[in-house]
This record gives sequence, C-alpha cells and structure tokens, in this order.
Amino acid sequence: MSSGADPVQEFFSIGEVCGLTGLKAHVLRYWESQFRFLSPAKNRSGNRVYQRKEIELILLVKHLLYTEKYTIDGARQKLNDHRKAGELRRVSREALSVETLAAMEEELRNLLQLLESPLEKR
Repeated sequence: MSSGADPVQEFFSIGEVCGLTGLKAHVLRYWESQFRFLSPAKNRSGNRVYQRKEIELILLVKHLLYTEKYTIDGARQKLNDHRKAGELRRVSREALSVETLAAMEEELRNLLQLLESPLEKR
C-alpha cells in the first residue's frame, strides 16, 4: 500500500551536498581532512556518497566556523566536547535548524529585492 510520498533519499553525491549546504566541493574535501568523523563512503566508481547524518554534521561544522567564528581547532574541540557529552546529534540538528532559517531569510531578502526593483522595459 503506497502512501504516495516519495521515498526518503539516503545517500547524496558531493554535488548534491554542495547544493544543500552552500559549500564548495574543495571545502568539503578539506574538512574531511580536518574532522575525522567526516569520512563519506565511496561508491564503486570511487565517488563520495554522504548520508543524512554526515550532512547534519557538515552543517554543524559550517555553523561553528562561519556563524560562531570558531577556528578549525576550536570547532574540532567543540565537536569532541559535544560527542563526549552524548549530545552531538542534538546539537547538529539544532545547527541544521539555524542554518535552514538563515538560508530562508536570505532567500526572502532576495525575493523582496526582486519585488522592489523596477521592472525592466521590454
């Protein structure tokens, strides 16, 4: 019996992750070298495949580095503290919410700017 809903996507290519996170592929690859928990599996072709939990962690790293202005070392320490306290999943979900809201706000600002700008003559 089908509910009509699309199946939930479990794995994402690096290109899809770039689109979801607003990050460039070279940034994701660099972060893999800096944060040991970011180690996406590779498919038979050798391409990275990311799971949802890794995308949540990527967004948490992005939040720590770009929003809270941690250094790489500081972010790594913060993540280790969260992991040791057993709260990494909860904190990564919170960062996902914050980053999602920030992206929505940016999109709304862009839409308002479009609506406020005079129409070009055709």
